[in-house]
Order: sequence, then structure tokens, then C-alpha cells
Amino acid sequence: KPLPLQYFYYVGNLLQGDWGESIASRTPVAQELRNRVPATIELSLYALAFAITFGVPLGIIAALNHDRWPDHLARFITLIGTSIPVFWLGLLLLYVFFYQLKWLPGPGRLDVGMRPPPTITGMVTVDALVQGDWKVFWAALRRLILPAIVLGSFSMGILARMLRSSLLASLGDDYVRTARAKGLAEQSVVTSHAMRNALIPTVTVLGLTTAGLLAGAVLTETIFSWPGVGSFAVTAALRRDYPALLGVTFVVAVIYVMVNLLVDVAYGLLDPRIRST
Repeated sequence: KPLPLQYFYYVGNLLQGDWGESIASRTPVAQELRNRVPATIELSLYALAFAITFGVPLGIIAALNHDRWPDHLARFITLIGTSIPVFWLGLLLLYVFFYQLKWLPGPGRLDVGMRPPPTITGMVTVDALVQGDWKVFWAALRRLILPAIVLGSFSMGILARMLRSSLLASLGDDYVRTARAKGLAEQSVVTSHAMRNALIPTVTVLGLTTAGLLAGAVLTETIFSWPGVGSFAVTAALRRDYPALLGVTFVVAVIYVMVNLLVDVAYGLLDPRIRST
């Protein structure tokens, strides 16, 4: 049938919950994605935690020590995080920490022979923690360290650089000078005054990088044999499984819309002027 008519039928079926059938596995695409989306969300959340844990302190340290050695060191670290290709960093970390030092496990979601806990959310660490299965929890957590670092390194660098530039701009504003002239402690000036405004553009970048983490984990999931949406998209592309690729595209689009909505809500929480308009 003509392409416009095919699109019309596809959207109509999509609204009814019918995402089509995978050409390769002959299973509904919605079921395939339902099994894989929680794995990608779990990996992305840990990658986001890594990016925030290291990116925010690096950005603050760089801004408070402008043009001194802590600033140069922080910028060098963020430059590495944003410049190293994901596939090269993933292979490097696997070679060093898995193959050479044997400190961390390799690809996969759980150790060989270990059974996942009964599914509640689909995220192994969450399900194991809820059910008190500490052995599975620690095994799954150790296997998340390397892929979370690889996936979150770019976001960490972008977040730190944006926070540094925003905080530097805020520290030079009149209201910050007024707060210092009133005799407020420097910590209070930074945390209560400058930081609040500096977080507004940072939240924008954080929202976009979060959506990118959820949607762009293709290379990371492929390198670490992670059964998520990214590896599913690669397999679908290699097999020319068009219904599966359309399903992945739809999920990515929904993720971006949801994250942008959350960013808009965060604006109102950070800036009362936005909340009142």
C-alpha cells in the first residue's frame, strides 16, 4: 500500500497498543521493549548518578578556583570525559579492570549461573534490594560500575563545564556582591545565592543528557552485552527488523518528551519568577 496509508495504519495500531511484530523473533515489539527498557533505565540511572556525583563537585571547584590549578585540573578531567570515544573507553576499562587487574566483572548483567530475582520493576538491583537478596544485588551492582562510568563520562564532562561557566557568571552578578557586602559567609553566598541561579541552565543540560543516556546507550550496551534498548536496536538494524526499529524510535521520542517536561517543572522549582508566570 502507499506509504501515507501504511503510516496511517501504523499510527492507528500504535494508539491501540499494537506496535507490530518483530520480523526476527516473531514476538510483539511491545513485549520485547517491555523486557528491555528497564535494563536501559537501570544503566542510565547509575550513569546519571556517576555524572552528578563527579560532575557537580568538579564544576563548583573549577568555578571557585578560577584560573588556578584546581580549575585547570577539573577542566582537564572534563575534557577527557567529553573527548574519549565511548567504544574506546569501554574497551580500555574492560582490558584494565577486568582482564588485567581482575577487580571488576566483565560484560553481562549477572554472574554466570546466577538467577535474577523475581521481576517487580525489571531493574535487577532494585528488585534484589526490595526482596533482600543481597548476593544478587552486589553482583549486579559490581557489573554496573564499568558500563555506568563509560556511559556517564560524557555527561559528567558536559555537566561540570556548564556548571562552571554558569556559576562563574552568577558569582559576578550584583546580588552576589551585595550578599558579600552584607557580611554573609562565602559558603552561604555560593550555596544560597549563586548556585540557585547557576542550576537553571545546568538543569537544561542535565535533562538533555539524561534523555541522551536513555536513548544513546547503543555502543555501551553492545560492548558490555547489556540486554537493553540499545543492543536491541543494533540487532534490529543488522536484521533489517523495521517494526522493532520503529518501536525503539517511538520509545526514544517519548523519553525526550517526558524528560523535557520534567525539566520545565524543575525550572519552576528553582526560579519563583518562572513559577509565577
